[in-house]
Amino acid sequence: MSKRTNGEGTVRQRANGQWEARVSYRGDDDALVRKSFYAKTANEARTKMREALKRIEQDLPPVDATITLAGWVDVWEAGILKVSSRKPATRELYERLARLHLKPAPFGALTLADIRPRHIDALVLSLRDKHLSDSTVRTTYTVLRSILDGAKRDALIAHNPAERVPRPSVTRTEARHLSPAEVRRVLAAAESSRYHAALELIAATGLRRGEALGLAWNDLDLDKSLLHVRQTLGRVSHELRLSTPKTDNSRRDVVLTAPVMALLRRQRKAQLVERLRAGDQWQDSGFVFTTENGSPVDGRNLLRVLQSAAKAAGLENVGLHTLRHSAATAMLNAGIPLHVVSRILGHSSVAITGDIYGHIADTSQREAMDSLSAALGF
Repeated sequence: MSKRTNGEGTVRQRANGQWEARVSYRGDDDALVRKSFYAKTANEARTKMREALKRIEQDLPPVDATITLAGWVDVWEAGILKVSSRKPATRELYERLARLHLKPAPFGALTLADIRPRHIDALVLSLRDKHLSDSTVRTTYTVLRSILDGAKRDALIAHNPAERVPRPSVTRTEARHLSPAEVRRVLAAAESSRYHAALELIAATGLRRGEALGLAWNDLDLDKSLLHVRQTLGRVSHELRLSTPKTDNSRRDVVLTAPVMALLRRQRKAQLVERLRAGDQWQDSGFVFTTENGSPVDGRNLLRVLQSAAKAAGLENVGLHTLRHSAATAMLNAGIPLHVVSRILGHSSVAITGDIYGHIADTSQREAMDSLSAALGF
């Protein structure tokens, strides 16, 4: 229900010499609400009143709320964020960034009514001064904008000041990747590990860590040589949880080659042997990759195996995402179109793939133009 004003309000001088402007209006529940504004002069009080009347006519709060940002974050987390459709891991990330970067003073001590674009600019600069990554700075801005959107929705503020601040940019950096020969060296160094097959699958398909560890046997169609990415396994609030992929493109089918099919069949046989050995201690999780008793694999353990293997192979700064990047780079270097690689990786758009692997696409473009010139005899 739209707010309705009761006349144009009144202006009077109080006994203490201050001027008071008062307006009355019907709130969302049709209850009569009275609001007073105080000033040293009648004109100043009348100006405040007219601004409030204008906002009320636009179905906006007459004034912005005086709750601090830190106080509103607590309300937002307990309500709006908790009931949102965001993944548990995303909600946990938003809460952590708000706790670390938004709630502390001086920014968190500002009231919702006081926050201006310049304050948000100062916040972004302070985060950069802490040498946080571009991605962290941009995500923190995204969290703040969502928090203020919630305040606007609940009529605590008329406008979201973050809407007038450009989203912080992220400088594109070349993704760390290994050559096919280096990947083979790392996998060879990890051959004695029980998680060797998981590393091989990631290297051969470009799956994300959570997608590989969340892979269940019923996600495989061995007759059609297909792998269905339908869930991801990750650590949320200190425990392993399954969740669905973030985007529609992440929920995808990946074609499996004959060597990868053979790898998975070997993994199935090895797991059946372990199941018999474990007896009634076996946990039937249904995952392709498990611990010795059938429970889910913690991604941190898989990372430790990879890092140890990389060190043995004489390589540094190698993570699980490095294997994914290496798979993408190898495909692009082989001439696979960018949009096909994007679909295999499960990126939400080809633009994202281009941002990450643009340097490879540029190389392929040069090779294509050289081929055209050669064909034309130039």
